[in-house]
Amino acid sequence: MSFGPFLLLALLEGTVMAAVLALTAVGLNLVFGVMRVVNVAHGEFFMLGAVCAWFVTWYLPIPPALAWVAALVIAPLVVGAVAAIADVTVLKRLKYDPEATIVATIGLLYIFQQAALTFYGPDARPVEPPFHLRLQFPWFGYSGYKLFVVVAAGVILLGVWLLMTRTRAGLVMRATQIDRDTAQNFGINVDRVYAGTFALGAALAAAAAVLIVPIQQAHYLMGHDPLLLSFIVVIIGGLGSLRGTLVAALAIGLSDGVISMFFSPTLAKIIATLLVALVLVFRPQGLFGAKT
Repeated sequence: MSFGPFLLLALLEGTVMAAVLALTAVGLNLVFGVMRVVNVAHGEFFMLGAVCAWFVTWYLPIPPALAWVAALVIAPLVVGAVAAIADVTVLKRLKYDPEATIVATIGLLYIFQQAALTFYGPDARPVEPPFHLRLQFPWFGYSGYKLFVVVAAGVILLGVWLLMTRTRAGLVMRATQIDRDTAQNFGINVDRVYAGTFALGAALAAAAAVLIVPIQQAHYLMGHDPLLLSFIVVIIGGLGSLRGTLVAALAIGLSDGVISMFFSPTLAKIIATLLVALVLVFRPQGLFGAKT
């Protein structure tokens, strides 16, 4: 193949990565934007979503397509419930102190990781995709499921935007984000908002994992890269800015796809890290973040 088809393939792979990364990073940024909590355990919620998807598709005695759909519903609900319990039992008791919550979420990271190792095991296990479709381009064939991942992630992100901008729940979350004390004085149950926000962020990471796990495999250590890349996206886009998160995820995903195709995945990660350093030096609030 000439350069053009290779570039097209790299852009397709980068788009798939950007879609999943945007879904994961939006969950992380949502938690920080509303709660001001840096959730270091966010990658493990991603991992728990993939592991839960494997359990659902493996043990439900239904066709693979229906099992995957069930996993897309069940895994985010289960992981969101786990996150809500973690918020109520750990973060709330720490009064959401920034330094304490970082340490606490690091502890949660290892707890979830070891729990997955105990009950799931050390092996990487595949999840059957809901359908097998190969699209034939003039130069190569490409997985139709990967393109479906992009569409599905876009639909979920649209749902998050509608939730935040068109519903009372989103209005309450944004009010709490702007001024917690004033929101509480107006009768908003801030603790319930925080628990719901933490659960929603974890559920988005779990949904991203269910989408990607038929392409990759479920493994108890798979949360590291999503966590690192999500932090990179959030820092570049701007803490608390969902629009910045989407733009940064698209930029990082496409650049990673192209650089990994023509050079190496390691170089792609190095360049992304350098971008973070430049943003922190010249625009600490991120490209779309507001100055405080």
